[in-house]
Amino acid sequence: MASSGKVIITCAITGATHTPTMSPHLPVTPSAIIEQAAAAAEAGAAILHLHARDAATSRPTGDLDTWFHILRGLKQRTGAVLNMTTGGSTFMSIEDRLKAPLAARPELCSCNMGSMNFGTYTMIPKYRGRWQHDWEEEYLEASRGAIFRNTFADIETILHRLGDAGTRFEFECYDVGHLYNLAHMVDRGLVKLPMFVQLIVGTLGGIGADPENLVFMKRTADKLFGDRYRWSVLAGGRHQMNMATMAATMGGNVRVGMEDSLYAGKGRMATSNAEQVRMIRGILEQLSLEIATPDEAREMLGLKGGDQVGF
Repeated sequence: MASSGKVIITCAITGATHTPTMSPHLPVTPSAIIEQAAAAAEAGAAILHLHARDAATSRPTGDLDTWFHILRGLKQRTGAVLNMTTGGSTFMSIEDRLKAPLAARPELCSCNMGSMNFGTYTMIPKYRGRWQHDWEEEYLEASRGAIFRNTFADIETILHRLGDAGTRFEFECYDVGHLYNLAHMVDRGLVKLPMFVQLIVGTLGGIGADPENLVFMKRTADKLFGDRYRWSVLAGGRHQMNMATMAATMGGNVRVGMEDSLYAGKGRMATSNAEQVRMIRGILEQLSLEIATPDEAREMLGLKGGDQVGF
């Protein structure tokens, strides 16, 4: 799709991968998520990608009351696009993952385009013996034998049930096969065009964070979708900024945030999500690229508007 000349910054605030022990700056309560997300929007993020965390345990949750507390709190604080996960966590059922989005009817939701291994157990040795919560090590270890389930039936359910509410999607593609799954849904008329595709590199279980892989993913998307899509890049860990910069130079949009990386440079922990937003915004502006506002992002992605949601 022809570039608007502006770059959408998405900030993924907390996710379901990192646990509280890993960083004192990771927002792991509803109030902290609201504060950091609002600050990230003020720093320049047009889209806030959201997961919910339980106030008492800091675990990822699909609890409806928790979700609405976060959504309503942010709606009062910012005009940014609120993008709800439908991934939840590897250990949630599709019913649990969809409960809050179906009730909230947001402008934008993530939609994962294939089942996969999603390994977080490799992080255990770095923190063993220092856990803040009893659940953390077991939660990470469970990923060794788990599958992040996103069957064709699951994807169809998300597209039908949320699409009927006017929600659009950020299609998360962790490997080349996921692009072909998305093309299958486009061919069947289940996906409304133009669409927003998130190319994801650097997750254990998905394609690696190499420049050649990103170019290959983009070329494959071009082959499958032509000019009928906008795209962004999400890179895990230390690859976050360099892959985002590469995406921007290729005409794409970018995603940062503490869901994807806890750092703001080699060996230096990010003190907030807003810090990462400011970093990538500075890079984009040095590349003479303009930053999209939330309303410009809405227009670029064909969203229904913040006055049409259910919260």
